[in-house]
This record gives sequence, C-alpha cells and structure tokens, in this order.
Amino acid sequence: MTTPREAEALFGNRFLTERVPSTSFPEHGMRPTDALRLVAEDLNLEGDPQRNLATFVTTWMEPEAQRIIAENLHRNFIDHAEYPISAEIEQRCVRMLADLFHAPGETTGCRTQGSSEAIMLGALSLKWKWRQRREGENRSTDRPNLVFGGDVHVVWEKFCRYFDVEPRIVPLARDKYTIGPADVEPHLDENTIGVAAVLGTTFTGHMDDITGINQLLLDVKSRRGLDIPLHVDGASGAFVWPFLHPDSEWDFRLEQVRSINVSGHKYGLVYPGIGWLVFREASDLAQDLVFYENYLGKTDATFTLNFSTGAAMVLAQYYNFVRLGRDGYTYVMRQMQQNAHALAANLRETGRFEVIGEGLEQLPLVAFRLSGDMPYDESDIAWQLAAERGWMVPAYTLPPDAQDVKIMRALVKETMSREQVERLTQDIADACTTLDGKGGTAPAERLQTKVGTGY
Repeated sequence: MTTPREAEALFGNRFLTERVPSTSFPEHGMRPTDALRLVAEDLNLEGDPQRNLATFVTTWMEPEAQRIIAENLHRNFIDHAEYPISAEIEQRCVRMLADLFHAPGETTGCRTQGSSEAIMLGALSLKWKWRQRREGENRSTDRPNLVFGGDVHVVWEKFCRYFDVEPRIVPLARDKYTIGPADVEPHLDENTIGVAAVLGTTFTGHMDDITGINQLLLDVKSRRGLDIPLHVDGASGAFVWPFLHPDSEWDFRLEQVRSINVSGHKYGLVYPGIGWLVFREASDLAQDLVFYENYLGKTDATFTLNFSTGAAMVLAQYYNFVRLGRDGYTYVMRQMQQNAHALAANLRETGRFEVIGEGLEQLPLVAFRLSGDMPYDESDIAWQLAAERGWMVPAYTLPPDAQDVKIMRALVKETMSREQVERLTQDIADACTTLDGKGGTAPAERLQTKVGTGY
C-alpha cells in the first residue's frame, strides 16, 4: 500500500486538493513538474487568444521564431558590450524601418518596450528640441504645449501630465473620428512643441489627415515663422500602410514628419513587447537625452526609459523582416484585409449593423454599431457573444465629443481564417437573436462586460 505522499509522487500533485500559494511567500519549494502544472492549471482559465478580437497584440508566431525567442531569453539587450550582435541587429532593424518609411538619408532610432515608451521618448525629444530653439532666441520656455486629437491613445495624455506639457486635444464628433488641418490650426502657437497624428486609430482603424496637417505646418512655417514638427503615431498603422497603401503619403516623404513610432508586437507580427522609434534625421534626436556610460566594458549610448530588457524580441523582429520581406508582409496584410472585408460585408448583410468608415484606408479590422433602435446595445452584444461562444469583441464609447457613440470592433488577425469569419458572423447573429427574445443584459451583467479598446 502506497502512502499519500508516495501516491502523490506517482499519480498527481498536491495542488489538486490543496490551495496554491497566493498570499504569503511559500516556506518550501516543490518539484518542477508540480510548479509547471500549478501554473498551467491556472492558465487553463485564461481567455482563448484565437477568440480574442480585442487585442492588437500578436498572439501567434512561427515555430522557428519561437525557437529564436526561447533560445535568447537570457540575453539582456542593454549589455551592448557583452552582446554586440544583438545591438547590431537592433540597428539593422532601425535602418530597415527608416528605408520602409522613406527616410531621406542617414538617420537614427531605437527599440523600445512598445509604442508607449517610443511615444514618450519621441515626445521628449520634441520638447527638448523646442526648448533649445526657444533658448537660442532668448525666449521663455515656461509653457510648452502639444497638439493631438481625441483619437490618440492615452499615452499622449500621460506624457503631457508626466512631463509638464499642456495637452491641446482636438475633440471628435459624431461621424468624425479623426482630425485634419482645420482642427489643428487654432491650437498652434510659438509654444507648440509639435503635433501628433495617428496612423490607424485604436477606435476605428482610420488615419488622421497627415498630408493635410503637414501642409498646414509648412504654411505656418512660411507665414508665421513657426517650425512645428509632426510626429506620426504609427503604433498599428506603420506596419500596415507601407504594404496595403504604399502610395499613401504619411511618412518621411512629408517634410514636417520628423519622427515615427511603431509597435513591432502589433502588425510587426512579434510577441510583446517590442516597439520602435525612428527619426527623420539624426539631428531630430535631442542629444541631451542620450546618456553615455562605460561600466559594462565599453562606452555605450543609451536612449531609453527602461534599462534592462530582453534581446529576444529584437531578434524575433529581425527574423520576421528577413523571413517575410516586403512580399511576405504584403501577403499577410492583404490576407487579413480580405477577411476583414468579408466580415464587414457579412455584418452589413445581416441588416442589423452599420460598418464604420467603409471605403477609407483602414487597418485590417471592422468597426461597427447597431443600425437601428433595439432593446439592447453593443455592450449587451459583447456580453452575450462572450457568454455564448467565448468571443472577446470589445464594445466601447468614443472620446469627447463623440462620447454618445458606442461601437464594437473586431480585429482580424493573421490566424483568423475565412471559416472563422463565417463562424463569428453566425455567432454574432445568434447572440442578437437571444437578445431579441430576452432584451438587454441586466445592469450587474453589463458591468462585467469588457469595454476597453485593447490597445
């Protein structure tokens, strides 16, 4: 007869019947198999990434890329002296992105933890360069401001709060979910450190009128002597537009575009977290923000908010660049776009939904809302769809002054097949049929509906 401890070792693990460590540091360890099973059993309760249509973040990579990641998790990217090849590969990626974004010549840039860090660094450089210009003119540097639309990610407001810059936010309106030059012009003055425009908004996937804003800034430079730079927040779109809309001018082909950020862990097709910041010219990076240190064995220049971070995702990004090339990225983006168009057509044909911004340049997603008065709303559909079929499709209200507009948004990812598009369409229709019979969800249920935009 085996003892309980022997039986546990042979047939199971004790956390099938005992509570897992959660409130205090455990006194004793456990076998690696037990630790693995403990974590795995918790993760079994997570949402299914295949049905997560809320997140922009990559949820699948090829086995070869996963092998590169697994074999390089131990490399600390910031240790350039010890890992010079990782540093060189970062700069290869920066040069490739500069080429993709039509930089006119030699430039500079860096990897970041994601677009949030890239935006913070890019906006800091805008502020430092503005301050240098003002000091050179013996003028006050007391009241910097930054102009952007309500369609930006919250990180832009965070930057303004954290780094003492006045945010001048252009409000949206019903049926107007991006901004253009007429919206921007009233907010510009000698204290404007820059304008931020979005390429592929989180809310509907469209782009601000970057060409028009660039022309406005050129006119302002000519008429008023104000040289105001333009930063493009391409977190999602800067890996989409070059392949789906190569003739659309939004990048360094426009004179006032001085810096661009992009998320490698979104449409760059890499797992989190990896982002990129690229400058038009090396002189667009304020040198006062670059630190030089030599305690790791040689003098290195660093331009980061974070310090230690893994090299694995930099290497994975380079893997994707050489694995796919322009042809491969174009193929993947077109496949996602085709399935997004199919989903949009399916939803429109149900007669229940209005698809937002059809016919415009857009990320591979579908933004939609109910087209008529119903005894339920988009949040009810999101809840019912999750309850019945496990799909995670966010419902949310838009920023001011479009806060009375509620929409849903479905990301169409690389792994979403046409059959899954058809299945999702049917599941949405079935959720609506259920709601037709029972009405909207109870207030307590609605509070549990995920309403974030998944940026």
